[in-house]
Amino acid sequence: MDHSLASAASSTPPVRTGPRDPGDAWVEGDRGRFWGKFGAAGVLAYDPAKGVLLQHRAVWSDNGGTWGLPGGALHEGEDAVAGALREAWEEAAVPQANVEVLFTSVLDLGYWSYTTVVVEVAEPFDPVISDPESIELLWIPLADVEGKELHPGFAAAWPDLRERIGPRA
Repeated sequence: MDHSLASAASSTPPVRTGPRDPGDAWVEGDRGRFWGKFGAAGVLAYDPAKGVLLQHRAVWSDNGGTWGLPGGALHEGEDAVAGALREAWEEAAVPQANVEVLFTSVLDLGYWSYTTVVVEVAEPFDPVISDPESIELLWIPLADVEGKELHPGFAAAWPDLRERIGPRA
């Protein structure tokens, strides 16, 4: 997808010039409004030596300025794990060949779902900001995650995710 040049620190979203996927749309229901007509997914990459990879979200994005996961809307018919890995590659250059899926965690609201795909890094890599949706990408030690201003959805999920990663830490 093409984007005009825009700063992630700007409160103005970039102008999208390429075609949009049909999944790139808001859905609304009794629990609120969420991004991803076919649901959404993100990757929580865990490196035992570094912690977890978090994305400092662009100010113009929903819940901008918070820390969350590289991820986004699923394409129609796309498997959540495949979609999460695709989004993590697009947003942070997370190489699928360098990670191993440990487990998934699904928030299912009936009309919308979000799948967190937790992966362990098998071969270290440096994340790269590859689109305007990130201010920065950092490896955060597990003990320091709660000290960040987290995206509300990730903040709600983090205690369970941390506990499930725990035996590996």
